[in-house]
Amino acid sequence: IYGLITAVIINGKMDAANYSAYSGYAHLGAGLTVGMSSLAAGLAIGIVGDAGVRANAQQPRLFVGMILILIFAEALGLYGLIVGLVVASTAEGKGKGLCSPYA
Repeated sequence: IYGLITAVIINGKMDAANYSAYSGYAHLGAGLTVGMSSLAAGLAIGIVGDAGVRANAQQPRLFVGMILILIFAEALGLYGLIVGLVVASTAEGKGKGLCSPYA
């Protein structure tokens, strides 16, 4: 869902008449940041969830610790969303004349 949020925000900032290459690269970087951080968060949640379920089956009192570690793993994706939104929002006014188009 973080990628969808970023895509909607980037789509709202796109204007075909004056869309520079700098904005395009900044939006690409924002999308990659959100995507890769969400991928890492999903991988971490999968590994921690698997180990947590196995440990919870052996000792039920580990449930609270498992939930806390899952919350910390989800924070990775949230940090990526924040960085991606900052990159996407600052790309609009900057970069005039930095990258010239091919045409």
